[in-house]
Amino acid sequence: MGHRLSKIYTRTGDDGSTGLGDGTRTGKDAPRVAAYGTVDEANSAIGVVLAAPGVPEDVRDLLTAIQHQLFDLGGELCIPGHTAITDADVEALERHLDRYNAGLPPLKDFILPAGGEAAARCHLARTIVRRAEREAVALSRAEAVRPQALRYLNRLSDLLFVLARVLARADGQGEVLWRRERRHAPD
Repeated sequence: MGHRLSKIYTRTGDDGSTGLGDGTRTGKDAPRVAAYGTVDEANSAIGVVLAAPGVPEDVRDLLTAIQHQLFDLGGELCIPGHTAITDADVEALERHLDRYNAGLPPLKDFILPAGGEAAARCHLARTIVRRAEREAVALSRAEAVRPQALRYLNRLSDLLFVLARVLARADGQGEVLWRRERRHAPD
């Protein structure tokens, strides 16, 4: 592994720049920084899901493994030209999606991001992953981003949606269906 920080603050970023994993410097508002920063945020949001009570052990193990992969993905986005996420990683997410979705009833309505604490946290993580995907797509318009990274984020947001449904059921809360007629707050 590269050098470790023995001091947390370096003052090198006080001018609005930050160091990439390859040693080059760029603006803290650069698309690459936005992309890997949002992946980091998504990873933290998954940690918030894991901190919720009642997360089933199989979901806990899967989300922990995903956290490791998101750390790898952040590294891939932080180091131009680095490869970390593979086709096999994307395919594994698809297998998990199929497995967890198989036990759920088909959706006939939209659902609201609710359904108990763990489910709501999972929905929040899903939306952050969607933003990470948008940031990575924006980066890909200016610089090289491997398609595996984009596909991984897309499948992960789908998986988090399915896991939110699973968690809503595990918590006994169930899903909260969107109803067209409820457009205004009650009086």
